[in-house]
Amino acid sequence: MGKPVVYGADYSVYVRIVRLVLEEKGIDYGLVPVDVFAAEGIPAWYFEHHPFGRIPAFEHDGFRLFETSAIAGYVDEAFDGPALQPKDPRGQARMKQVIGMLDAYAYRSMVWDVAVERLEKEAPDEALIANGLSQASRALRTLSSLKAPGPWLLGDQLTLADLHAAPIIGYFVKVAEGQKLLAGFPEIQAWWDRIAARPSFAASGPAA
Repeated sequence: MGKPVVYGADYSVYVRIVRLVLEEKGIDYGLVPVDVFAAEGIPAWYFEHHPFGRIPAFEHDGFRLFETSAIAGYVDEAFDGPALQPKDPRGQARMKQVIGMLDAYAYRSMVWDVAVERLEKEAPDEALIANGLSQASRALRTLSSLKAPGPWLLGDQLTLADLHAAPIIGYFVKVAEGQKLLAGFPEIQAWWDRIAARPSFAASGPAA
């Protein structure tokens, strides 16, 4: 099989999710930079890879995909390496539930409403940040309630749920409010410390 290619920006949470999966599987891959926030706009050629101009997109031996969960599932099933999905139906359902919860309720609040607002705005919207922290608290409380006993979110097996959560929370803890809130959930804090120390997390991060 040929080397897979990821299209997107290395600062993107969702690009990093895909890269984490590839790193954990031990797969050599290429990263084609696509900056959807560039002043000149999204490159016209990229719409052949993603009709909505979002990132990431993915290609492997002529097979193209977009949508992070679809890409992550394909990589796990199409390549050798450690399995990143539970085999039992309940484990699979829990993994999908965690991923869906993160997408629907955690990503926007943690990344955009708190971290990006605090880090990148000259005059941050404090009301937006406060609302984001409230939503983030609920998301972390829910994640803590769903976490199984063991080192990872679903127990003893590292899964796509862990690799989905890590970049979102990694962005959130770039700011002091995120660090303080996470510290109030000791099991999730311990999980975060564990996954942030993995070689795959360092290898998938933005270039210095």
